[in-house]
Amino acid sequence: MHIDKDLVAALATPLVLSILTEGESYGYAILKRVRELSDGELEWTDGMLYPLLHRLRRLGYVTTEWRTSPEGRRRRYYTITNDGRAALAEQQRQWVTVARALGDVWGGDDLLPFALGRG
Repeated sequence: MHIDKDLVAALATPLVLSILTEGESYGYAILKRVRELSDGELEWTDGMLYPLLHRLRRLGYVTTEWRTSPEGRRRRYYTITNDGRAALAEQQRQWVTVARALGDVWGGDDLLPFALGRG
């Protein structure tokens, strides 16, 4: 399935912030988690993720720290801030409203099975 780039862009910030609520992470691990959460449907590239992470840092939603992994590789770790958690809470409220509206127009309780390919 191809997911429209506008939809991917809309979900990028809340998805990355949500992943970071699970704990600090680095770029490649975030890319893997996105792929895992979407059952492989979202295949983000470095070129999409890193500009987003830089923007989140500029906004004060994440902090960064360079560390060396046990294998000797330097990685930049990202951690969500309190401002990032507040922004995520607002994004969650907005997405709940959108999901409710779509659910109402697309058939309410039947939406989830349809979305999962079981409808």
